[in-house]
Amino acid sequence: RVLNVNVGVLGHIDSGKTALARALSTTSSTAAFDRAPQSRARGITLDLGFSCLRTALPPQLGPGPGELQFTLVDCPGHASLIRTIIGGAQIIDLMMLVIDVTKGMQTQSAECLVIGQIACQKMVVVLNKIDLLPEGKRQSAIEKMTKKMQKTLENTKFCGCPIVAVAAKPGGPEAPESENPLGVSELIEVLKSQAYLPSRDPSGHFLMAVDHCFSIKGQGTVMTGTILSGSVSLGDSVEIPALKVTKKVKSMQMFHTPVTYAMQGDRVGICVTQFDPKLLERGLICTPESLHTIHAAIISLKKIQYFRGALQTKAKFHITVGHETVMGRVMFFSPAPADFNEEVQEDAFDFEKDYLYQEAYLSKDSNSSENKENDQAGEVQLPKQQWALLEFEKPVTCPKLCLVIGSKLDTDIHANTCRLAFHGVLLQGMEDKNYTETFLPKLKVYKLKHKEGQVERVMDDYSVIGRSLFKKETNIQLFVGLKVKLSTGEDGIIDGGFGQSGKFKIRIPDGLKPETKTLLTAASKKKSKAGKGDTTKEDESSKNDSVQPVTISLLFKRYVFDTQKKMIQS
Repeated sequence: RVLNVNVGVLGHIDSGKTALARALSTTSSTAAFDRAPQSRARGITLDLGFSCLRTALPPQLGPGPGELQFTLVDCPGHASLIRTIIGGAQIIDLMMLVIDVTKGMQTQSAECLVIGQIACQKMVVVLNKIDLLPEGKRQSAIEKMTKKMQKTLENTKFCGCPIVAVAAKPGGPEAPESENPLGVSELIEVLKSQAYLPSRDPSGHFLMAVDHCFSIKGQGTVMTGTILSGSVSLGDSVEIPALKVTKKVKSMQMFHTPVTYAMQGDRVGICVTQFDPKLLERGLICTPESLHTIHAAIISLKKIQYFRGALQTKAKFHITVGHETVMGRVMFFSPAPADFNEEVQEDAFDFEKDYLYQEAYLSKDSNSSENKENDQAGEVQLPKQQWALLEFEKPVTCPKLCLVIGSKLDTDIHANTCRLAFHGVLLQGMEDKNYTETFLPKLKVYKLKHKEGQVERVMDDYSVIGRSLFKKETNIQLFVGLKVKLSTGEDGIIDGGFGQSGKFKIRIPDGLKPETKTLLTAASKKKSKAGKGDTTKEDESSKNDSVQPVTISLLFKRYVFDTQKKMIQS
C-alpha cells in the first residue's frame, strides 16, 4: 500500500524551493519543475509544480510493508503569485518553509507562514544554501539562524517545529550535477518523523483541483491534480464546470502507474474524451452538479493579525475562493450586542437571527467612537464570531463550505507588509444573479440610527414643538408614531409635522414635569428678550444662569436590506 502525504514547499522567491524539491524527489510528475517556458527563462516558478518522493513506511504509520509517498507541491514564491500559493495551500498536509540562511525571514516567508497557519497542521523549517556560509563559521551561523526562527515561530501554531539546515544545490544553479546536496537525507528522515495519517474521507462529492492539462493523441485529454474531496473510479462521469461539460473517465494514473480508483488527498491524472486542454489549464472538476457558481456569499471570518490597517465595510479585496481569485466588496456584520458571547457556529448561518451592521471588522485595534467611550469603562467587548457579505465582481465556482482568503494584492510588492487581510469559511453562496432582490432581504442585518433634535417651545402640558431632528425636505409622516425621549426624562411620541420648516409636534402622554416646563418657559423667554435688542443684559444674565436646551433623542433600527426601509423600535 502507498500512503500519500502532500508536502507544500513554500518560501520567499529565490530561497531555493525548486532546487530542494528536485533534490528530494525521485519521480517527477508532468507538472513538475517549472514546466512553463516563461518560467524557465525567468528562472522562477510560476505555477504549482508537483513531484514525489517515495520511502519505506515509517513505523509510526502502522505495521507491515508499504511505502510512504510525499507529493511535493512546489509553490511559487514570487509575490504576485500569491493567489497560486493560496490555491496550493488547500491541499497541503505538511508544510516546508524554505528560508535562505543568509537572509532569514523575508516578506513572503512571512506571508507563507500566515497561509500555513490557516491551511495546514504541521511544518518543517528548512534553512537552505548553507554552502554559502564559510565552513569555519557555518555551524555558529546555522545555530544563530535556528534560534532566530524559533523566536519567530513562538507565537504561531508551529511553535517548536523541526528546523533543518541543507544545501539543496551546492554551488548554485550553474554548479555541475556531480555536487551532492548537503543535509537532504537528514531532511527526509525529519519529514518521515513528521508524517501522519491525514484524515481522508472517500465519501461526499468528488472534487479535484486540476493544475495541469494536456492531450495525448488517440487517448484523450489528461487532467492532473489533487483530489480535494470524495473519490473517483473508472467510468465515472465528471463535470468541468468552467466549460459546462460532463466527461467520462477513460483511464487514471498515479505517478505513471495505472489505477482504477483514487480518493481524497491522492495526486492523480485522469484521462477523459478529447477536449482542448488550453481551455482548462487549471480549475476544478467534480461530481456533476455538486459545485455552485455564486455571485455573492456570506462568510464567517477572522482578521489576520499581521495585516496592518482596518478592514472597512464597502472596501474591495482580492477574494480567493477555491482556486479562483476575484475582486469583491465586503460588508461586515456582527451578532446583536446581546449575542456577543454566543457559541460560534462553524458550518451554518442562521437567517432567523438579527445581526448588527459594522462600518469595519471589530478587533482590539479598531477605533470606532463607541469603543472609545467603552474603553474608559474597561475592556472592549468583542463578539466571538463575525461575518461578512462578499459581493463578487464576477461569479465564482466553488464547493459549498470552502476556505476563503481576502487580500490586498495591489499593495506594493516590495513593501515589507502582509497583504493577507482575513480568512474565513463560506457558509452560504448566492447563485441567483438578482440576489439583491431575491436573497438579501432575508438577511436581517440592521443599523442603529440615533437622531437628536431640540425642544423649540411648550404648546401645553401634554405637547411640545421640536426642531433640528429632520431636514426640511424629510417626509415627517414616515416618523409619526415613533417614540422619542427628552433629555429631562419624559417619553414622547411624534405626532406630525408643524409648519413647513421641518419642525414637528411631540405628544407627551404622561405630561411634562413641572421643572421641565419651568426650564422651557425660561428658555423661550430669553429668546424673546434677545429679540428685543436688549443684548447687554442678556450677556450678563447668560453668565449667571445659562439654560441648557432640552434635547430630543430618537432611536430606531433599520434593516439594511429592507426594501421598505421600515423603522423599528423595540
